[in-house]
Amino acid sequence: MIGVWEHLPVPGLILAADDTIAAINPAAEEFLMSSARAVVAAPLGQVLRIDAPMDAAMQRLRRDGTPVFVNDVEVAVGAGPGTPCNLQMAPMAGAEAQVILLISPRDLVGRMSQKHLGKAAARSAIGMGEMLAHEIKNPLAGITGAAQLLAMNLPAKDREMTDLIVSESRRIVALLEQVEQFGDTRPPVCRAVNLHDVLERAKRSALLGFAAHMRMREAYDPSLPLAWGDPDQLLQVVQNLLKNAAEAAGPEGGNIILRSAYEQSLRRPRAQGEAAISVPLQIEIIDDGPGLPPDIAVDIFDPFVSGRENGTGLGLALAAKIMEEHHGLMAVSSSNGKTVFRLSLPMAPTHEEEKL
Repeated sequence: MIGVWEHLPVPGLILAADDTIAAINPAAEEFLMSSARAVVAAPLGQVLRIDAPMDAAMQRLRRDGTPVFVNDVEVAVGAGPGTPCNLQMAPMAGAEAQVILLISPRDLVGRMSQKHLGKAAARSAIGMGEMLAHEIKNPLAGITGAAQLLAMNLPAKDREMTDLIVSESRRIVALLEQVEQFGDTRPPVCRAVNLHDVLERAKRSALLGFAAHMRMREAYDPSLPLAWGDPDQLLQVVQNLLKNAAEAAGPEGGNIILRSAYEQSLRRPRAQGEAAISVPLQIEIIDDGPGLPPDIAVDIFDPFVSGRENGTGLGLALAAKIMEEHHGLMAVSSSNGKTVFRLSLPMAPTHEEEKL
């Protein structure tokens, strides 16, 4: 039963007699963007908004002892947008008054197919962009150099156009470098990493540059074990999230909290037949900015999806790619006044595990 429960492809919840959550499977952790420990013992209605008369359905199920199906109902996590779902509820065999609830997003197959096609198209576009980047950067360097030479012979009042050429050329080069980074297929060079060192490096760099107008504070778990990852790539992910938070806040600034925590039960689901990967080490980047636009929140980790004017949509896609290669998880919850990006990573193996 445990093996089936762990590998169910749909979110599953076990409800106690008082309709509080007794257990959830890994797919439900991903759906809820929360660990089992965080939601166990919470009332179902506090965790999920279900647009259906659930009390009546539960009473009928417990009275008759037969499964109940509720189709085409909106299910939302917290204050987030609703998703059309089918619900399947059944009494737990051998467990008095306990109920198993399965949540099946109605368009799951269609969304997965569209997602697959979208990612394939994105990979093709990235491959083409990576090839073009090499061809474009050389002439851009020549244009930049020529503009700088011209500027040397111009009076200060006439340098506006040459300065514009130089700045725009550099902006294009930065974009091309992002495309090249996204197309980089080299695997991470993993070792034991102190995540607090990564966070502090990212924080110092940000406060000296793009986040100088922001206020940052830490909420670290001092007993956090070492992670297994590439410190340079993880630094790149954190810096990207800090930059997004700083840009979302605007020139008036805002607050960012860097949080670390240990969630023992959190696991990343894998393909059928493979054991889930434990990802207990958590990093959260929390800001009090305006939040993500609702129309792109679901696809925010896809390439070329951006909520900012002139945004490339590659920064978060690159961060998600790095987390995928680290066998980790990346999730976001966002509302006006609070956006939380969460990174979940595996622990560094012990000496005994390394020998195995």
